[in-house]
Amino acid sequence: MTKNVNTPMNEFPLLKEGDGVVLFYPDIDKSAINSVGDTLSGRWIGQGPKVEEFERRIADRFLDSAAPLAVGSGTDALHLSYLLANINAGDEILVPSFTCTATNIPLLYIGAKIKFLDIDPLTMNISIEDLKRKISDKTRAIVTVDYGGICCEYSEINAIAKKYGIPVIQDAAHSIGSKYDNSYVGNQCDFTIFSFQAIKTLTTGDGGMLVMKDPQNLERAKRLRWFGIDREKKQGGIWENDIQDIGYKYQMNDISAAIGLSNLEKIDSIIDDRKSLYAHYLAGLSKVSGIRVIQPSSGLSADFCPWLLTIIVEKDRMGLMAKLREHGIESGQVHYRNDRYSIFGSRRDDLPNMDLLEDAYLVLPLHRRMNHETIDRIVDVMKSGW
Repeated sequence: MTKNVNTPMNEFPLLKEGDGVVLFYPDIDKSAINSVGDTLSGRWIGQGPKVEEFERRIADRFLDSAAPLAVGSGTDALHLSYLLANINAGDEILVPSFTCTATNIPLLYIGAKIKFLDIDPLTMNISIEDLKRKISDKTRAIVTVDYGGICCEYSEINAIAKKYGIPVIQDAAHSIGSKYDNSYVGNQCDFTIFSFQAIKTLTTGDGGMLVMKDPQNLERAKRLRWFGIDREKKQGGIWENDIQDIGYKYQMNDISAAIGLSNLEKIDSIIDDRKSLYAHYLAGLSKVSGIRVIQPSSGLSADFCPWLLTIIVEKDRMGLMAKLREHGIESGQVHYRNDRYSIFGSRRDDLPNMDLLEDAYLVLPLHRRMNHETIDRIVDVMKSGW
């Protein structure tokens, strides 16, 4: 039995009968209005003390000993993680074929050689079997994505990486608040990135965070975040006026951090509500023939905070989308196989599971403007057939 989600913790109104149901809705607590106002009235609106406070608060809430670095986006965090992992032009990197392009585009910045991994058809995360087939002595890193909030099988992935002496870089853009083997995401891999983009579970409006298991990476990461400059020494008047690393402008600002700090106050409620909505979906969709729900396939990744509710439609996905649209309910694919894009070269022919599900998966609305009654409306539409 799951609790009925009647009132969202952010105190904004729920969707009512007759309202359209959008696929995503930003989850921003009303207290953020005052927090941003206070920030705009103060000295710091760029990277300042609230950015540091946000880093500390994320570490206190989710991390064991890893070092966090707040940045302007999850893409920024990915690029920095690849640089810190010493990925260079021509290096072979194993990456998910099914993900936001942000996972893989920074590897093109570097000039690395991308090798796509097939999906696990049950979770749409990377296939461990395909990883075992494709890894070689040429491989320099493994990149993972926790699709929809469901963690990859990190016990196996880390064991494989250790055998080859290479790092694992975890794209956790979907999975903040999820746990793997009773430990929060952010503690499993050499590098982890979070996304705080507008519609993510925890948002700063836009933003991201790089988490480094080895804290010795932190000082270089700070320099790379800010043009290669040691910002603390520069502000303290003791910088030697020399840049030795080619850096970027990847910092978070205090306005974004103020939003994040407000939302972080309600993170437990956000996680609980999303879990409750997901569980109610599972119960309802179990009565709809011709679909299955993407969900964890093992106990180690079962405790997860869902960001997406993805279904596999046995036939006529487009017909189902049209039926939902007739009733004011948005749905969509959200992410696509990356090898379909010209920037990654040609479409690969060694991704059979991705081929199988490419025209079958569909994302349904999941956000805290909804409650159980909203989900019942969606399920009832689907029960009537398409």
